[in-house]
Amino acid sequence: MCAATALSSPTAVEITNEPGHHLALENKYVRAFQVEVPPHAATLLHHHAHDYVFVTLGNSEIENDVEGKAPVTVKLQDGEARFVPGEFSHVAKNLSNKPFRNVTVELLQDKQPHPEKWDEERGVDVLEGGTRDILFAKDGARLSDIQLQPGASYPKHTHPGPHLLIAVTELHLRSEIAGRKPTKIDGKPGALSWTPDRVTHTITNTGTEAARFILIEFH
Repeated sequence: MCAATALSSPTAVEITNEPGHHLALENKYVRAFQVEVPPHAATLLHHHAHDYVFVTLGNSEIENDVEGKAPVTVKLQDGEARFVPGEFSHVAKNLSNKPFRNVTVELLQDKQPHPEKWDEERGVDVLEGGTRDILFAKDGARLSDIQLQPGASYPKHTHPGPHLLIAVTELHLRSEIAGRKPTKIDGKPGALSWTPDRVTHTITNTGTEAARFILIEFH
């Protein structure tokens, strides 16, 4: 009986072998996946070896079945970002009538410290035509939710190291670095933009609709 039970128990797959998780970016800081689960479908049982952040794209309702725990129903809002400690396996079941989409970003430098001032700076900064909400700092990373009205700018600021931009809405942005030609950042919800170095710049929403994106910064 025990042997039969063991044989019938599912074995968690590595996250890269889970069909709904599509690897979009990998470097020494992050491994980012664009995730999509069809309506009323479920992922395979898969293992998260690292702490991670996920950003929900569209309002969603899922059942989170963590191995060894009771299932939990979770309602998620468009653009909602959450930090999840790693080292567990689970199945995500989509309870809604539309695809469950998110960007899952593994933080590969688990447990790295972050500057104390990052904790002190948490909260909402009101910009001219927008907001910057510093949500949390974990594992050497800081996560902010940026929202800009058409024509508004996130004024001149410095990223202390590499950073990852995740589009929540469709984006049409212009990045301006002193002494350089402006660059465009365009993308659909879920698009990723990685900047590998420290940079000081201004970001302007050149689109006709409000822009929202998540920034994950490393020091």
